[in-house]
Amino acid sequence: MSEVKEKSLEPANSKENFSPNNKVSFSVQGMTCATCVKNVERALKKLDGVKYVSVNLATEKAVLISQEAIPMAKIKKAVSDVGYKVSEEMPTEDLIEKRFKESRKDMYLSLAFTIPLMVLMILNMSGLNIPFMLFIELIGAGATILIPGRKTLKSAWIALSHLHTNMDTLISLGAISAWATTLLAIAGLDILSFGTIAAMLITLNLIGRYIEARMKHSASREIKLLLSMKVDKANVITDEGVVELPIDTVKIGDLILVRTGEKIPLDGAIVEGQASINESMISGEPLPVSKGEKDSVVSGTIVESGLLKIKVEKVGEDTFLNQMIKLVEEAQSSKVPIQALADRITLYFIPTVFSLAVLSGILWFFQYETFQPFLINASNIIPWVLTDAGPLSTAIFSFVATLVIACPCALGLATPMALVAASSVSAKKGLIIKNGEAIQMAKDIDTILMDKTGTLTKGQPSVIEHNLDDETFLIISEIEKNSTHPLAKAIVEYAHEHIKNQNIKIEEIEEITGKGIVGTYKNNKYYIGKPRDAKPYQEFMENAETVIEVSKNEKIVGYIRIADEIKSDAVEAIKKLKEMGMEPIMVTGDNENTARAVAKKVGINKVFANISPQNKVEIVRKYQIEGKRVAMIGDGINDAAALKSSDMGIAIGNGTDLAIESADVIISQGEISKVIDAIKISEITFKKIKQNLFWAFFYNIIAIPLAMTAILHPAIAEIAMLFSSINVIYNSSRITKKL
Repeated sequence: MSEVKEKSLEPANSKENFSPNNKVSFSVQGMTCATCVKNVERALKKLDGVKYVSVNLATEKAVLISQEAIPMAKIKKAVSDVGYKVSEEMPTEDLIEKRFKESRKDMYLSLAFTIPLMVLMILNMSGLNIPFMLFIELIGAGATILIPGRKTLKSAWIALSHLHTNMDTLISLGAISAWATTLLAIAGLDILSFGTIAAMLITLNLIGRYIEARMKHSASREIKLLLSMKVDKANVITDEGVVELPIDTVKIGDLILVRTGEKIPLDGAIVEGQASINESMISGEPLPVSKGEKDSVVSGTIVESGLLKIKVEKVGEDTFLNQMIKLVEEAQSSKVPIQALADRITLYFIPTVFSLAVLSGILWFFQYETFQPFLINASNIIPWVLTDAGPLSTAIFSFVATLVIACPCALGLATPMALVAASSVSAKKGLIIKNGEAIQMAKDIDTILMDKTGTLTKGQPSVIEHNLDDETFLIISEIEKNSTHPLAKAIVEYAHEHIKNQNIKIEEIEEITGKGIVGTYKNNKYYIGKPRDAKPYQEFMENAETVIEVSKNEKIVGYIRIADEIKSDAVEAIKKLKEMGMEPIMVTGDNENTARAVAKKVGINKVFANISPQNKVEIVRKYQIEGKRVAMIGDGINDAAALKSSDMGIAIGNGTDLAIESADVIISQGEISKVIDAIKISEITFKKIKQNLFWAFFYNIIAIPLAMTAILHPAIAEIAMLFSSINVIYNSSRITKKL
């Protein structure tokens, strides 16, 4: 490993090593905008030991990571103290659908009040005398505010009673101010009535809520799709025959029977039978896969033809399907660093806007005559400008318009909506983007480090030759049963197929990461791992074979030759990565000759061989210090540290749990070409987030001054605000059409 010389380099990125044991997910109810999210996050971060908090407005889901476990009661109190509610149950499909239907009902009811009011207002403004118009406005607008708009008022009151503000605060203040003008006009004050405007503000806000609810409803479909793959019962093979039992009662080691057309209920290994299995839900590939004895299968996949006996290996939350559901839920709650900018702005945005609205009203009330010529000139271009409404009416007009135009709905939705759309298209392609930082980082990746075994090769190596006697081979196979390395599995399988089993008890087993494994049998110490000197095996290694050397009490007693087939898509994937301007580099613990032979076959020019997990981390840091943005692809325990240290860690989904936990992106089925899809999805998603934030900021920068000068009608302001949110939602939804 001559190319790695730096041994004490400082970490080049800031990812923290959180313990997954202290990670808790829950739902936060009652949030309406980015300010609500910021308030909840700020309250949770004040809890002792909290290292990380992420709250997602679009999905109402939160993830909290702490140094020590925090009681849920404490979390609930912290959130409750700022006016929101915690539920340990994630929003179910039924609950999301119920809220969607409620938002639709409120919108229709609000439209039923508002549309007649708008027609009467237009007729009245056209010169037609409408009897009792003020009273009609008072009752119609009041009903709109108090009945369908009650949730908006309640949300605003909760925020104010906890000494902060949110989007509903602006809407409520605007609507009540406009409705108050009708009351004042009825009381005899010389003021224009904006009662219908109050109804329009509430209605347009509810239309926006309906659109958001519809988007959330759609976004929950991939979770619903995964949940629909769960099976409630399994056909368990017992001494009395095949018995159908609830899935919760099946244990590890049980044998289950799966027939044509049935879903595989639990993860396991085939012990008998051959079948064509549809694995599209984990790989995104529509073509069925043929599997037979000793092959692994995962829950939720479908046996299209064949009959299988499966030995159960994982149950409950450990099954692949449940892990994927959990990861997708967490992925939707992740954050992109660029969102911090929007969060900081929205924290101060509402108080600032409220101050500007008050300032605008005061200036118009006391300096009306000074500014009136401006309105007269503006009315030549803009028809709705009030030229002779008087100081009070104009002050209220500008006050309401400024409050309404500045609602930060689009800012709050800009990032979550893009992430929700990205997670949807990723899931369809067999990918899970766990970490939002990876989305921002992907566009800058220029160096891709990749492991060999299980990443570029199939990770299903087999023994092709050895020179050990049967007893020695059986001893080392018993030692290798304690390792999760693919090469160990190949040795164990060979022993199972070719050597008669004996009762062998191994003692003092120790796996030396990156080197091999040691075990003791009858006071003899056996070492199975990398050759101390590779020269005698040069010919085998140049043919892309891996040689395992076996020592007994420090004396070499033989070797095992193992070969691992290169993945079918590896050559094309490496070629495309190069075309995208990235440099692929192999980093492997295998010997140099084998590594270079595989690298040559797939088209990789630079190879780091014979390296330990620590060396992999140092290689990542070496390139980061050189200014490179590094992605690491791997699947084993020995890749976990490098995955965590890289700018973008990509784990092959059939790898170890530690590798998956350490990665930012997971390829749910081991096709390396999916790396290209992951990078493209990340690039497009980040581009959409930037577009969303730009238009959200641009809209407010242009609209707020117009509202303060009283040339922007409150209804136009509300329509513009609604259009801004719809634009963000529509732009985010286009991610799925780009891929």
